[in-house]
Amino acid sequence: MHERPWPRWPIWDAGDEAVLLEALGRGEWGGFPMPNHYAGRFAATFAHHHDCAFGQCVVNGTVSLELALQAMRVEPGAEVIVPAYTFEATAAAVLFAGCVPVFADIDDATYCLDPASVEARLTERTQAVLPVHLGMRMADVDRLTEICRKHGLALLEDCAHAHGARWRDRGAGSFGAAGSFSFQTTKLMAAGEGGIVVTNDEAILDRLFALVNCGRQRPERLQDHSVIGHNYRMTDLQAALLETQLSRLDEQHHKRNDNASHLDNLLQEVEGLVPLARDERLTHPAVYQYVLRYDASRFEDLPREAVVAALNAEGIPCDGRFYECLTYSELLPHDPARYPEWSAREQARCPNAERAAWDEAIWIPHQVLLDEAAEMIRLPEALEKIRRNADRLRDLKHPAIEEQRVVRGVRE
Repeated sequence: MHERPWPRWPIWDAGDEAVLLEALGRGEWGGFPMPNHYAGRFAATFAHHHDCAFGQCVVNGTVSLELALQAMRVEPGAEVIVPAYTFEATAAAVLFAGCVPVFADIDDATYCLDPASVEARLTERTQAVLPVHLGMRMADVDRLTEICRKHGLALLEDCAHAHGARWRDRGAGSFGAAGSFSFQTTKLMAAGEGGIVVTNDEAILDRLFALVNCGRQRPERLQDHSVIGHNYRMTDLQAALLETQLSRLDEQHHKRNDNASHLDNLLQEVEGLVPLARDERLTHPAVYQYVLRYDASRFEDLPREAVVAALNAEGIPCDGRFYECLTYSELLPHDPARYPEWSAREQARCPNAERAAWDEAIWIPHQVLLDEAAEMIRLPEALEKIRRNADRLRDLKHPAIEEQRVVRGVRE
């Protein structure tokens, strides 16, 4: 077992302290009047970084999805296609917007939304598609954009994992009508909490502004109508911190991507574990988590949860059931009184999402990739040790292993 600690996250230094003190001194700590000094400046800079004309800061990355759907005028009761393998918040935001989440399967090589499954789920009630750029990969935005254009649908990108990612050298979030990012503590840019919606459509920005700011409209774009809005403003303290986070994002990306490539090469010698496939159109990955596909048959049928438990014991932080297949989620409310349309909607099976959630996926947090390249060998070394001890580990009593057996029984 290696006891040397991995790099901490989030990272901060004297520059973060200085900008927070400067923001404190300005005395404009909250989000009103909106946009405040730092929030307005950061929104414009971040949007430009992702090839978008506009950005609207919000309190978190779930609200950003909900408000984006509303600002895009996706109607209450409309169906929104989401991947079955993602965080519950993606589907919950659809419900919060008054819409119906319809689950499509994922591509088994990238774990991102499968365009073919999207097309199979389309109905006359479908109004939007909500792909998630997951873990270390981006969804096929070329195919999804084509599908949306063909059927007159809105495309909203969930970029909570994809800060700084680029597809054909174009920023994540710039392909759809809008893109949503999160700044929660574990994300590639962290402010404790927070989110942003980026867009190239000024009408969407106008509606976002009012929805976030208690119905108040942009001073320079007064309209003839008003809305009932929320107070979903980001504080200026968070926005100040995010400016320093953005200033170091590219440097951190280069180190993570170099180490991810190094790990890709090292793991070629380890049978039974391969990283998610990289599309050549993904010209600049953003590695939020280094995600592996585990083949138990190459580890003497050792359950994935046993491998995850052993890796953690060896000092490799990782998770197996990082996400579950949302068609089985107990967190999403199957309440016909509250959500009659969704509860009545028959959801098709999503075998790739099920396999990823309960059998295959192993997630390793991005701060591991901020260490020195020489430390990457720790992962393949630990995996080979686990393989050698597979017989002993098979009988390991661990809550996660028992839970996996129960879930497998439910699925069968």
